[in-house]
Amino acid sequence: MTNHIALFEPLMPANTGNIARTCAGTDTVLHLIRPLGFSLDDKHLKRAGLDYWDQVKIVVHDDLSAFLEQVPDLKHLYLITKFSDRIYSEVDYSDPEQDYYFLFGKETTGLPEKFMRQYQEQCLRIPMTGHIRALNLANTCALVIYEAVRQQHFAGLELTHLYPQDKLH
Repeated sequence: MTNHIALFEPLMPANTGNIARTCAGTDTVLHLIRPLGFSLDDKHLKRAGLDYWDQVKIVVHDDLSAFLEQVPDLKHLYLITKFSDRIYSEVDYSDPEQDYYFLFGKETTGLPEKFMRQYQEQCLRIPMTGHIRALNLANTCALVIYEAVRQQHFAGLELTHLYPQDKLH
């Protein structure tokens, strides 16, 4: 089982860098769907991802169609949007034989409405008040991917971490 985060036309390098760091920490593949609002050499992107870039598998796609062609089973592609009545934590992500793909829209406009309507059954939302338009993209990715790895019993992740001095004993 592999988890995947896909960012549709991300605009902000700091968000993408933070998401890359979350991907490194959860062994999640990061997909970037062009056009990007920054260069992959951007200093803000690199700073936000710290020194974890070599720990992240990044796949860049020319457009949404190219990304969809790479998803082996579209039934396990989930669109994260506020335009859904289905909550992200109500889905079962625990099948060890299955890859899970979580697609997030760009910071300013989200995912294309026509596309979301086409895949309405796979749209999921994070509950929030009506006081804001959306949560921060990096925070949203972290919430969703950690729900998936929680259901997967944190497979492959460290469940405990010792203080450096405790490793000596």
